Amino acid sequence: MFDGFSNFDIVVSGTTIHGRCGGEGPPVLLLHGIPQTHIMWREVAPALARTHTVVVTDLRGFGDSGKPASTDDHAPYAMRTLARDQLEVMAALGYSRFAVVGHDRGARCAYRLALDHPAAVTALAVLDIVPTSEIYDRAGRDLTLAYWVWSFLSAPHPIPEILIGGSPAVLVNHMLDTWSADPKNFTDEIRAEYIVKFSDPKTIHAICEEYRAAATLDYEHDRRDKGRRRIECPVLALWDESGGVAEWFDPLRTWREWASDVRGKAISGGHFLAEENPETVIAELREFLS
Repeated sequence: MFDGFSNFDIVVSGTTIHGRCGGEGPPVLLLHGIPQTHIMWREVAPALARTHTVVVTDLRGFGDSGKPASTDDHAPYAMRTLARDQLEVMAALGYSRFAVVGHDRGARCAYRLALDHPAAVTALAVLDIVPTSEIYDRAGRDLTLAYWVWSFLSAPHPIPEILIGGSPAVLVNHMLDTWSADPKNFTDEIRAEYIVKFSDPKTIHAICEEYRAAATLDYEHDRRDKGRRRIECPVLALWDESGGVAEWFDPLRTWREWASDVRGKAISGGHFLAEENPETVIAELREFLS
């Protein structure tokens, strides 16, 4: 799946991060979303590795990365903490400056990384998101119902953990089936991989903690930064032409409130752009990163 890539497990502050690295050229870090792991980049990463050094990781709490204990304020699973993990991974691999591409939760980690560590990030690509605070500030009846996973996963411990733990496959398959353009885009093998990794009780708790942090610390960090700090590097925004981001937001206008150099467009492929329309994502990233 990642021919020519080497595996790594790197110790960072408070946990370990699992990932792979391959290719030659300017470094680019790829960050996954939910309910995925780094294997969501299985088509994109090898293609980019022809011209770049590509690093793909499992976010803290996901896949084969560490799942440290949380705290009452959820800080171990705030995007600020997840971003620091990735900064330390890249430093351990020898890269002080690099591009970052993120999808879904990984994109939230990526833009936080660009805000908190502007000297490190040379370019930022975000797939099918707008900033976290924009979601919460825009939320009304329709958006709240459509984004019900945010409310469910951020519910008090241990309610979602117990319910998800009864059948993790139900939630994983629901996400893949209803957020995609075509559920057939996900083979039984890929579904099984995502379900197995998602089924670890520590992973379930970590993901719930991440959503609790989103509703508290991440929101506060975004609100504190908006209008005061801007993303300094070029930004590429890609989004599903028929998804929620397109329905409720003007993505380019929204991102231009956070960054000065923003480009992008809607593309086909459902929410899981890199898995459902990898050819277009590869082409857009190649042009952006060139």
